[in-house]
Amino acid sequence: MYLKICRSLFCLMIIALSLCNTGFAQTDTLKISFKQAEKTFLDNNLSLIAQKYNISAAQALVQQAKLWDNPTLATDQNLYDNTHSFFNHSNGNGEVYAVISQIIKTAGKRGLNVQLAKDGVMIQQAQFSDLMRNLHYNLQLDFAQLANLNEQAKVYHYEISAGTTLVGKIEHAYKTDKTKYKDFVRLKALLFGLENDMVDNSRQINALETELKVLLQTKSTAFILPVVQNGSYAQVKLNVMDLIEKAKNNRADYLSARYVLANAQHNLKYQKALAIPDVTIGVDYDKVNSYAPNYFGLQVGFALPFFNRNQGNIRSAVYDIQSKENTFKENGLRLENAIVATLEQYRVSAELLATKHEDFNEQYDQLFESLLNDYQSGKIGLVDFVDFFDSYKDTKLKLLQQQYNLQKAIADLNFTVGTSVVNL
Repeated sequence: MYLKICRSLFCLMIIALSLCNTGFAQTDTLKISFKQAEKTFLDNNLSLIAQKYNISAAQALVQQAKLWDNPTLATDQNLYDNTHSFFNHSNGNGEVYAVISQIIKTAGKRGLNVQLAKDGVMIQQAQFSDLMRNLHYNLQLDFAQLANLNEQAKVYHYEISAGTTLVGKIEHAYKTDKTKYKDFVRLKALLFGLENDMVDNSRQINALETELKVLLQTKSTAFILPVVQNGSYAQVKLNVMDLIEKAKNNRADYLSARYVLANAQHNLKYQKALAIPDVTIGVDYDKVNSYAPNYFGLQVGFALPFFNRNQGNIRSAVYDIQSKENTFKENGLRLENAIVATLEQYRVSAELLATKHEDFNEQYDQLFESLLNDYQSGKIGLVDFVDFFDSYKDTKLKLLQQQYNLQKAIADLNFTVGTSVVNL
């Protein structure tokens, strides 16, 4: 009964894996390097395109801030008079009064308003750069992780193929030699474990495929196959103080905090300028209602700042500057600490992969084939073979994990500095 159950489960697993492979075969395989992925990402990503419109909207506000206020035209005419006529202006009768006036901004309000709008453009541009930096970082990690999972899948397929062949031979042998039954069940259980790990690996690949398709805006039927550099990376010598200075000049979120602080300082100047009244200048004409017919006069008006001198807004702007200053300082401290941490992680990961593993990988594969033959010929026992079978998988996966850890450390360092200091 147990044997039948094992066979049924094994058949179901093989069918499921075959369907998965068939599904992939029906899709379009897109082999792509990271540079190609970067270009596609910059051209097609919808989040970046949407943020560009925000920049354009902010630039339009700069143009709006540069415009002068429109002049005002007002008129007053007689509607009904003692002649019992409407709008009677015949024979020199009727009153006509008109005034045209213009508001003159004082204390440089117009220039300050333009500066505030320009600050808005710089903030939007910094936010666009920060969005691109974050999405680019996600692209790097997804790309590297997908490539790593594909390499892991090769390890699983290699062991499952060897294990399936071996199980078939053991199954045939134990029919005549019942002492082989224990080996058959133990190897079958080991094979089930590998197949379960491979299914989990496939699930992670599918999740990353979905995310990369969104980032790159590729066809939903495409199967993205990352092409990455194999082997170790040459360690680059970096100075922490140089990286901090470079980060302060390139990190979009840090620059955004600087622009927000400058905007708050400009706003304080603008609020103080609002305390000074604007001047309204106009010219009026009165046909008959003044001390002399056809009167032309000059109008000058401004508010008397007895009660409202914009005190509250000025005080609020002062507090806002203090808040933005502390936020900017905190961002600087976080940036410095992040640089130190990511640089150290990069050094540790690079040193770990300083020696090449290509020869070791080949030797380990050869040893696996040798022990597989030794077990089939009876030179080694089941316990020794299973131990090495497990050790082979774990060692190969750890080597791949080390390569991914270095790729992630490089991506983290570039992300923290805000520009590429180590090529991935």
